[in-house]
Amino acid sequence: MGRRRHWGRPVSGILLLDKPLGLSSNEALQRVKRYYRAAKAGHTGSLDPLATGLLPCCLGDSTKFSAFLLDADKRYCVRVRLGETTATGDAEGEVLERAPVAGVTEELLQTVLRRFLGPIDQRPPMYSAVKHQGRRLYDLARQGLEVERQPRRVEIHALDLRSMALPEIELEVHCSKGTYVRALAEDIGRALGCGAHVSALRRTGVGPYVEPEVSFVTGERIATLAEAEDFAALDALLLPLDSALGHCPALKLSAGAAFYLRQGQAVLVPQAPTAGLVRLYDPSARFLGVGEILEDGKVQPKRVI
Repeated sequence: MGRRRHWGRPVSGILLLDKPLGLSSNEALQRVKRYYRAAKAGHTGSLDPLATGLLPCCLGDSTKFSAFLLDADKRYCVRVRLGETTATGDAEGEVLERAPVAGVTEELLQTVLRRFLGPIDQRPPMYSAVKHQGRRLYDLARQGLEVERQPRRVEIHALDLRSMALPEIELEVHCSKGTYVRALAEDIGRALGCGAHVSALRRTGVGPYVEPEVSFVTGERIATLAEAEDFAALDALLLPLDSALGHCPALKLSAGAAFYLRQGQAVLVPQAPTAGLVRLYDPSARFLGVGEILEDGKVQPKRVI
């Protein structure tokens, strides 16, 4: 049998897609892949259909580095409705309980919010993509089943009150990967004694890409350019692969070191950092990939184009 041919253009880069309301992350990614006629594409962490905002889409070689964005911190702007607990933790689910919110003051709210700063244990919601014995939790939940979920350690770096107009409040959240904002909202409502659910959610940042420092691209703009077959303009919307790795020191290699590193060999580089990950470039400043500093000081290729 011959090699399988890959359909599509060999385009590479990272698109900061502004995912619209009502679309799943995979549906949004498939549209991007189709508009770009890209041979390869992947996203860097799901957003619920009821959430909007940043969904970084990696095309071509950038898919090799998507894990760095999957592991990155996330930022959200979330509107929380106090006094109502729903089956799903958001506005899509059936209301299970109602409670008065008249006793919730800004002082009490600020006190409760401070409890959630730092490392916390969070139990994944039943309506989530976490697997239990090979099945997604949301599939079990839709059958009316509830199973035991092990708490996960996440970290809330910042939790700021943006506005308060009861029964709704608006929060800014800066958190580690794996944080469920719906679960956070429910826990805040539980701590306030009135219950709560997410009524609107927007992701405003992933790793180094934070609104408004960077602009997100709407699906409408991509669709318009794709319809006109303006691939030059489409490609101009893509960020370079190494833009996701600004937290890693840059290291320029000699031609010889670059050659051996691309063959999978560890190389010794003068004045390299003593530990951690590094961005690797050849003598012409072309990005080669990511390396890791070994105990003996050599640079071991980790992800290479």
